[in-house]
Amino acid sequence: MMTLSLVGEIAAGSTRANHIGKANAASYAASIIGSISAGSLFELFGFGPIFAVIVCLMFVAWLGVFRYLKPDETRIHGFPFSDLALNRRLLTLSSFRFQYAFSVTLVRTWIPIFAGVAAAEGGLAYGGLAVALTVVAEKFTNMCCQPFTGRLSDSYGRAMFVFAGGAAYGFVALLVPFAPTIGAALALPTEIVLVVPSALAGIVLPAWIPLEVIPTQVSMFGEVSPAFLPLVALSGLLGIADSFREPASMALFADEGTDDGGVASSFGIRELVWRPGSVIAPLLGGWLMYEVSMASVFYVGGLFALTGVGTFLVILVWSHGRRALVEW
Repeated sequence: MMTLSLVGEIAAGSTRANHIGKANAASYAASIIGSISAGSLFELFGFGPIFAVIVCLMFVAWLGVFRYLKPDETRIHGFPFSDLALNRRLLTLSSFRFQYAFSVTLVRTWIPIFAGVAAAEGGLAYGGLAVALTVVAEKFTNMCCQPFTGRLSDSYGRAMFVFAGGAAYGFVALLVPFAPTIGAALALPTEIVLVVPSALAGIVLPAWIPLEVIPTQVSMFGEVSPAFLPLVALSGLLGIADSFREPASMALFADEGTDDGGVASSFGIRELVWRPGSVIAPLLGGWLMYEVSMASVFYVGGLFALTGVGTFLVILVWSHGRRALVEW
C-alpha cells in the first residue's frame, strides 16, 4: 500500500495510472518469478535457503530505497483520513470496490480449487502444474496489459476503465463453469504434448539424470480434460479485464489523496473498503461449494462484479452528472 501511495504521489496527474500500471506489472512479474523459483529451490534445497534468499532480496531492496528515493519533506497536519472518508468521489468508487472485492476473492480463490479438486466435488482433478498454470495465466496477462491500459486510462478517462474492466470481469467469471462445455464443443485434446525435435530424440542422457534417453514427445501437464485450455484462456481473460480496472482505480484514489493532502490515507481507505469482501468471500464460497455447487461460486462472483459496476454507474450519474463516466 505504501509503495503504491508513493508511486501515486510522485507521478504527475496526467501519467499517474501509467506509472501505477507499471508498478503493478513489476509486482506481478515478481510474484510469478518468485512462485516458480521458490518451488524449484524447495525441491532442490528445502525451506532454509529460500528464506535466506528472501532476506538478501529484502536487504537489496532496502538499500535501493535508501539510495535512490528522496526523503519526503512534506508534512500533513491534522487527520486527513476523516476528511477523505466523506469525499464524494471516494464514496462513489467505494460503492463499486466493496462489491468487487467479493467477486475477485471468490473467483481468484476458486479457479485453482475448481481445477484441482476431485470430479466428485465438482472439480476437474488436474495435477499441480496444470493448476499452477490456471493461476499464472491471470497474473501474466494482467502484468503484460497494465502498463498499456494505465496509459490509455490517463488519456481517455479513468472512470470508464473502472466500469468496463469490472463489467468484463463479471461476464468472464460467469463463463468459468462452462469451460468443460466449451472444451467438449471444440473437441480439444485431453493431453498437451510437446514434440521433441528428431535431432534430440533418442539421445542417451548421463546416469545422474533420472531420464535415460530423451523421448520423442513429452506430456506437459499429464492427463487433462478438454476443459483445460478454455479454463486457462478464461483465466487469462480475467487478467486482461482486471488490468483495465486496477491502474485506473488506483489513480482515482491517488488523485483524491493528492488533492486533499493524504495519498496514503486515500489508499488506506481503498484497502479498508476491500477487507470485508476478502474476509467474508472465502466463507461464502465454501458454503456455496458444499451446499449448492461449484458453479454457483462463479455465478455469485460474477454477479457481485456486475452489481458493483451497476451501482457505480447509477451513483456516478446521479451524483456527478451524465458525463462523469467519461470526464473522471
